[in-house]
Amino acid sequence: MATAIVLGTSRPNGNTHKLVNLYQQYETADVFNLSDLSISTFDYDHNNKHDDFLALAKQLLDYEHLIFATPMYWYAMSGQMKVFLDRLSDLLTIEKELGRSLRGKTCSVLATGVDKQPLECFEQPFKLTATYLGMTYQQMLYCSCAGDFIEQEHSDKLLNHIGLNIG
Repeated sequence: MATAIVLGTSRPNGNTHKLVNLYQQYETADVFNLSDLSISTFDYDHNNKHDDFLALAKQLLDYEHLIFATPMYWYAMSGQMKVFLDRLSDLLTIEKELGRSLRGKTCSVLATGVDKQPLECFEQPFKLTATYLGMTYQQMLYCSCAGDFIEQEHSDKLLNHIGLNIG
């Protein structure tokens, strides 16, 4: 299954990016780093329709599974991810056919944070967005990282998440 990871993080070598790299050790996935793109906030007049959002959305249609990767900041997704999800509204207004093309795709979340467990409110926007767009939400893998990302601590959890047998 062709997989794309939409990465929304402020730290280029932070814990979430390290989790994405670990994922790529086991599964093939193309990464689209939102920090490398110019995507402006949602605009009801769509004056921003020439930024990088629509081009990215069109690229993502080539994939069957989308993974949203974000750190958990103050019990919510990163600012980059929030802007990206807000801009999905463009696919319901000016690019309806593009939005309809998301139906039937699957999606999931990779996330890191300092809390032991994320609150349900963190995952809820992803679940509800998937339902609204006709996508199938699968699950979230959350890795608690009090400090640096320690690969050994998260490898087994990741392998279980992607359904690979360990050892």
